Amino acid sequence: MALLEQMGNAWRIRELRRKMLITLGLLSLCRVGAFVPLPGIDMVALQDYFKGWGGGVLGLLDLFTGGALSNGAVFGLGIMPYITASIIFTLLANVIPQLEQLRKEGAAGQRKLNQYMRLTTVFICLFQGTIILRTLLAQFGGAGVVSEAVTTSWLGMAGFLLTGTVLLTCGTLFLMWIGEQIDQHGIGNGISLIITVNILARLPVAIRRLNWQITNEANQQNAILKVILLLGLFVAIVAAIVYITRGERRIPVQQQKHVRGPRVYGGQKHYLPLRVNTAGVMPIIFASVLLQFPTTIATWASARSTQGSLWHSLFTAIKDAFTPSKQMPLPYIVAYGMLIFFFCYFWTAVVFNPRDMSESLQSYGSFIPGIRPGRRTADYLEGIMNRVTLAGAFFLLLIALMPMFVMAGLGVGWGVAGFLGGTSILIVVGVTLDVVRRINDHLEMRRYTGFAAGTGGRRRSRRR
Repeated sequence: MALLEQMGNAWRIRELRRKMLITLGLLSLCRVGAFVPLPGIDMVALQDYFKGWGGGVLGLLDLFTGGALSNGAVFGLGIMPYITASIIFTLLANVIPQLEQLRKEGAAGQRKLNQYMRLTTVFICLFQGTIILRTLLAQFGGAGVVSEAVTTSWLGMAGFLLTGTVLLTCGTLFLMWIGEQIDQHGIGNGISLIITVNILARLPVAIRRLNWQITNEANQQNAILKVILLLGLFVAIVAAIVYITRGERRIPVQQQKHVRGPRVYGGQKHYLPLRVNTAGVMPIIFASVLLQFPTTIATWASARSTQGSLWHSLFTAIKDAFTPSKQMPLPYIVAYGMLIFFFCYFWTAVVFNPRDMSESLQSYGSFIPGIRPGRRTADYLEGIMNRVTLAGAFFLLLIALMPMFVMAGLGVGWGVAGFLGGTSILIVVGVTLDVVRRINDHLEMRRYTGFAAGTGGRRRSRRR
């Protein structure tokens, strides 16, 4: 009852209701585009391929696109090219002075950076779209995935590549526009919400696959035990993610006392919270996106090389080495771990500057007991943040590798194991907590009890 009353409180606020309706409407457009097929592709044959073989690296991409890739839809590339462009400019802004200056110029500089990221997104879409469509032509044209009218002539294949690449690029740009509209007029981070909706759209497919596997299990007792273990593991992982996401290291801070006449001001004690997972879901997203490049290129190159040749064997080995599977390939684990650790520290350094924090404490007349203000405080905060980030990075790595542990231990496919770890569950939980926090902020401004409160009810409000 308390939850229903809190939802009613959120719905009563006109501005918040408008934001939620706009967000839901725009997100529904993302799902519509996942079922609009590209010309020249047989959707049934393509879906049969993904059902039978999991799609390899294409199966990983299909998870982030919400099934649009397996449907051969115009949203087949999803929003990942835009995230790749964001990664590139986030890295370049720390090494190129001109980009760093734009980032410091506020809204005007950010608009200029966004223009650069949009242009880069177009080139990435053209590159990835061409590779994916060329792979379909090379590997599956004879299997009926691409219509026979396309594969019989050079002109037909060229037209298929050109038309498909342009449509895939337009689909990604449209998703990028939807994300920006959600940022401006909706509630929550638009890009993160699009990825979350796409991930959740694959949940019914994962349930059907699990049900099929259980039904065809020879030992039904083992099948029931496996389901219980999966459900328990899912609850435990979600609880751990929520705990770590909200976890923080509290640094005690003392405010200086000011004596003015007979009165003493200040002297209060409070704390500075340092989050355990300051980078959030960004390191695991960045690492997943970057690891798609070697597998995508190797898949395309192996399809173009002669079957049984040395180059074909080499590219196939690279594709298998950087694709998560039950065999838990060592190159994938090492590369994934290194990228997660790097982006954890990199993103933390971007959002948290110990020197600026030290100067802010000093300007407000606050200090950390036992630590001298200035450089000593900055060094102290940096040391603590490095240790806290190390714990957060290990946690992210464990969550990222959990699907392969589940696949190897319980013998389930990637479609099911992907919801028990990795990018998917971390994004879903993290984005959900962010949306709840934003709704609570709106409710608190109107003196309503938030979703996270222990009791429901509506407080007295002078304004709605």
